Amino acid sequence: MKNIKISITIILLVFFSLSLAWAATPETTEKITWRNYEKGRAMAEKQGKKIFLYFHADWCTYCKKMELTTFKDKGVIDYINENYIAIRVDSDKEQKIASLFGVRGLPSTWFLKSDSGKLSSMPGYIDSNRLLTILKFINTESYEKMSYQDFKATI
Repeated sequence: MKNIKISITIILLVFFSLSLAWAATPETTEKITWRNYEKGRAMAEKQGKKIFLYFHADWCTYCKKMELTTFKDKGVIDYINENYIAIRVDSDKEQKIASLFGVRGLPSTWFLKSDSGKLSSMPGYIDSNRLLTILKFINTESYEKMSYQDFKATI
């Protein structure tokens, strides 16, 4: 009888622990839909969307920070997924592509036209608020009409 009580107690503890872990998990598993370089370029041209090109490496501290903060922000996720083709390039594994864009430090972010023409780049960590503003500035082609500072003042 004692063994049965211990078994039931263990089962209840396991069940309780699992239910707490499940409750702590965010309901949305929404994330940026990353593509590889070639597939992303083809999709962007076909869909007429601009490209958000992100260079990273496994050892890069600020890349990890950006992935744990900026790329977890719902506003950033939604805006990129809706308006851009997102391409993620590991600069260690795809050195030829990194070299093509002159990547010297990480993280490095590029904004490209749908035909892969270069628009602009930003080196280093970018927080979610700043990135969202830049994404909107580039996507709306406001860079053709005003400076980034003027654009910031309008939003």
